[in-house]
Amino acid sequence: MTTTEGVATSEPPVTGAQDQHPNPLVRALNSVPRLLASKLHVLFLFGLGVFLVVLPLVGVTVSAKAELIGGNYTNVTSDLGACIAAGGTVHLVRRHRAHQRELADLHDKVDSLLAAVRSQAPPARPEGHGPAS
Repeated sequence: MTTTEGVATSEPPVTGAQDQHPNPLVRALNSVPRLLASKLHVLFLFGLGVFLVVLPLVGVTVSAKAELIGGNYTNVTSDLGACIAAGGTVHLVRRHRAHQRELADLHDKVDSLLAAVRSQAPPARPEGHGPAS
């Protein structure tokens, strides 16, 4: 249960709401950055780069069909750039979610402290009803 300005609500925070989306296509598309940034994908692209770029530079012939399927050095380098960008995005999203959890915990602690202070404080006296000075 979360509170908003002293009013309790039963809905959970929206952090990571797209990960539990009911549409499987949306969930699949949301997993693309994690897949692009995976170590396996980066290693595959390095291997592809060696096959399509380094081997032809040292004299090994790569067939035109392999180049057509695998691409050329611009494709490989742009894919590696996309992996780096996706990895940065995944990292930022994880940090943001952790920060949101910390803020929610802190908010709950402040709410409980305020409730404890309010329950112990004497009722406020209206002006003009205090002791005469």
